[in-house]
Amino acid sequence: MTEKVQVGIIGCGGIAFGKHLPSLSKLQQVELVAFCDVKKEKAEQAAKEYGAEGSSVYQNYQDLLKDSAIDVVHVLTPNISHAEISIAALQADKHVMCEKPMAKTAEEAKAMLEAANQSNKKLTIGYNNRFRPDSRYLKQVCDRGDLGEIYFAKAHAIRRRAVPTWGVFLDEEKQGGGPLIDIGTHALDLTLWMMNNYEPKVVMGATHHQLGKKENAANPWGSWDPKAFNVEDSAFGFITMKNGATIILESSWALNSLDVDEAKCSLSGSEGGADMKDGLRMNGEEFGKLYTTNVDLGAGGVAFYDGETESDADLEARLWIESIIEDKETVVQPQQALVVTQILEAIYQSAKTGKAVYFD
Repeated sequence: MTEKVQVGIIGCGGIAFGKHLPSLSKLQQVELVAFCDVKKEKAEQAAKEYGAEGSSVYQNYQDLLKDSAIDVVHVLTPNISHAEISIAALQADKHVMCEKPMAKTAEEAKAMLEAANQSNKKLTIGYNNRFRPDSRYLKQVCDRGDLGEIYFAKAHAIRRRAVPTWGVFLDEEKQGGGPLIDIGTHALDLTLWMMNNYEPKVVMGATHHQLGKKENAANPWGSWDPKAFNVEDSAFGFITMKNGATIILESSWALNSLDVDEAKCSLSGSEGGADMKDGLRMNGEEFGKLYTTNVDLGAGGVAFYDGETESDADLEARLWIESIIEDKETVVQPQQALVVTQILEAIYQSAKTGKAVYFD
């Protein structure tokens, strides 16, 4: 590998400009050398704003992958092409960061994992909520065993109204679904990670398409076109793990509810509990009394200093690049992301058939 990691970006849309490009551009170990988008003007804009001198622009990702100087590829395209592009990049001897979800289907996600194993290259998935201060703190609490055996959890991804009306979010063919695969995937990833439990036994699911039918609906990003809204507007799952643990997953882009939370989880263990619903709260029993503790994730009252020098996205990018340079395990492992995709697919399948989906 060259002195600096040479990175190529495939997909120069909102997630590229809003997350990946700003964070990667802050890393001294990184050079952004190639940009690809089916709309060439987007790739040109990305190259102009973030590209190293002499960086390349492409409309076809296969042309980008032919450049042997590129070490790392970020796949930031609609879900339908995650697997195709990621597998091709791995086979072209590139490390791959693919945005969430891992793939549109579990079969595709499994093929991605197999390609990573065969290529001996690193593959990670963009579950950036693991890098929030509350997530990192709670993960340490769970790993230390403070909650005991976590046997019940809720994965929260509820919006009252926040339907993404741009791009292909409302297109089932390109995305594979609506809020469940879009934001429910974050909540489920967090929950499984905290529990360190990746062995599902059986899944029941239900999806609803009620508010998506409405015209001129209230929405911060403008009303949606009901004719184009062909994914669910809310989805719910009941997941039983092989060790008996139970997870309830709730997700919506539009739901008549004031109980809204996104990319959060609530955990109940044999020794204590925790939730992210109103800051980070711990609960339990001590000396015959019940207690609730609000965790201060700031700097403990130090004026003008919040204790954080990196954003979640910046930390995600830095640890990803360091895992390549130092040949360390990635924070988000592809086998974990595969299980998330398998459970999401099982919820959709159960919703369609009305039957439980059992895992081997």
